[in-house]
Amino acid sequence: MNRVALTGIKPTGPPHIGNYLGMIKPALELARDHQALYFLADYHALTTVKNRDRLIQLTYEVAAAWVALGLNPEQVMFYRQSDIIEVFELTWILDCFTAKGMLNRAHAYKAVVDENLQAGRDPDKQINMGLYSYPVLMAADILLYGSHVVPVGLDQKQHLEMTRDIAMAFNKNYGDILVLPEASIKEEVMTIPGTDGRKMSASYNNTLPVFAPPAKLRKRVMRIVTDSKRPEDPKDPESCNVFAIFRHFAPPDTVESTRQKYIQGGLAYGEIKGELFELLDSTFGSAREKYNELLADRDEIDRILMKGAEEARAIAKPIIERVRQAVGVAK
Repeated sequence: MNRVALTGIKPTGPPHIGNYLGMIKPALELARDHQALYFLADYHALTTVKNRDRLIQLTYEVAAAWVALGLNPEQVMFYRQSDIIEVFELTWILDCFTAKGMLNRAHAYKAVVDENLQAGRDPDKQINMGLYSYPVLMAADILLYGSHVVPVGLDQKQHLEMTRDIAMAFNKNYGDILVLPEASIKEEVMTIPGTDGRKMSASYNNTLPVFAPPAKLRKRVMRIVTDSKRPEDPKDPESCNVFAIFRHFAPPDTVESTRQKYIQGGLAYGEIKGELFELLDSTFGSAREKYNELLADRDEIDRILMKGAEEARAIAKPIIERVRQAVGVAK
């Protein structure tokens, strides 16, 4: 039986280059030698997205983005979290094996508490139980399918560790029922710089959107912050925000020849930015067209997601049944 790889995708809008390199590309590569499941974490999004129409739109946008970027729904399972009822039953069962003290240490929860305390507010202000118990729902998403590998960013590593701890607590009581998953982290693309040099993030408004029209993409690329060195001056490629992105899209021989131009001098930042734009536009041009076509055909997206949900539930049902048998509630 193939090892299972699972990827959860929180609907937060169309992806940027950092998303693509850090999560999307590595996750799609796992489908080559794993049974791959990809799900849209629409219920996770409820912790912050309270507008119905906005949540629906975001879900369609993210679904279209992944298919446009290479996800083949005929070869992998692609589904909405909300279409798998078993995940919410498993969440409650896992809640009963999750230490509150562990959830108190969750990074996302602690960050809001610390922010409240620094501002002199009640520590629980604007904290809902969805945010607090987020790691348990994530654990259910992973454990329900016997997942072996989960590609995550460094900021999600703690959640994977919590998933393992929750599964071990359950297994200690009932035997080896749940598979302990492993994290897959691409060290070389953990942090992709944005146009201002900070980590690329929509919250910083410093992204290079994958599906931006060419004119907008070029404008964004030209805004990438560089130092003030002249074209003839030698430069350090390892400290350059442009080269940090360029190296992931250019062929290896081009990357090396460009590196030498940096070191030897004679390369203008405007020149390398122009080359980066051409690389990005050629890499994502056809995907941009596919993305727009899919967004105009929501029925096709629904068909893809419902097919994936049926296939995913076929895997989930025997596992949730074993869990029910173990705890003593199976009929």
